[in-house]
Amino acid sequence: MRRRTQAPPSPLPQRAGIDPVRLRLPPDPDGAWPDLGSYLTDRYAGTRGAESMARLLAAGRVLGPGGRVLSARDPYEAGAYLWFHRDMEPEPPVPFALRVVHRDAHLLVVDKPHFLATTPRGSHITETALARLREELALPALSPAHRLDRLTSGLVMFSVRPEDRGAYQQLFERREVHKEYEALAPVAPDLSLPRTVRSRIEKVRGVIAAAEVPGTPNAETRVELLADRGGLGRYRLTPYTGRTHQLRVHMNGLGLPILGDPVYPRVTDPAPDDYRRPLQLLARTLAFTDPVTGAAHRFESTRTLRAWDDRPGWENGP
Repeated sequence: MRRRTQAPPSPLPQRAGIDPVRLRLPPDPDGAWPDLGSYLTDRYAGTRGAESMARLLAAGRVLGPGGRVLSARDPYEAGAYLWFHRDMEPEPPVPFALRVVHRDAHLLVVDKPHFLATTPRGSHITETALARLREELALPALSPAHRLDRLTSGLVMFSVRPEDRGAYQQLFERREVHKEYEALAPVAPDLSLPRTVRSRIEKVRGVIAAAEVPGTPNAETRVELLADRGGLGRYRLTPYTGRTHQLRVHMNGLGLPILGDPVYPRVTDPAPDDYRRPLQLLARTLAFTDPVTGAAHRFESTRTLRAWDDRPGWENGP
């Protein structure tokens, strides 16, 4: 078995908690790319990245090993590495703070607010929990152990050291983390609860909503009604699997769409900086045995779902 060549260290530091892009130049058996510029033109052809890459090259912002500045005229070298920082579009600031619940040499657990993505993705890059925490806590090697939807608040785990990340991620892959969520949704008096919902959920790339489809179940959720206040229910949701939008899909399938959901039962399009109606879904509890230290952990979010006390005037942020 051939060993993968280890990449040399990046000559660029993080910027606003974001790692530089690293590219390894592929083989060119037909000699299609006489120079670096021709390869990058082909790679980004037809995308907004083509103009951006040309600008980065012209400005001397594409670097090779050791910090050597690369230009479009440099000879193409298959297998070589290069690094650069993309130009990032301004992002609306998410005006809510992260709360550190636990921190040791291996593990960081935070209480995330609504509207803050866990990791960079799409148009959310610097306004993410990962980027903020790397900057605020001076932890440049911080990496996520799992992901919580941008619209969901509550507990998220991060690995402090790269060498521990796999162990924490495997906890979730092996379903060895007990997770409990809290949700606010309508009450259906004729619906028998508690119950366990099992179905097959599929998410098509590029389509915002996931859907329940016929087939072997791949998603399982325990649904319990904890309290009823004027037709609004407070539910405990215990997922035994981790499909995209699983809790939201299962609650909607029961005829109990979660309050403030902009996707289920129908897709709406709130502005990115409209924080008036947060999704009333909270990752309340994480419990597991630490795979690195052996410690038994149980963490509880201190956040609350405001609609429980503030309805109907609850549209005022997390």
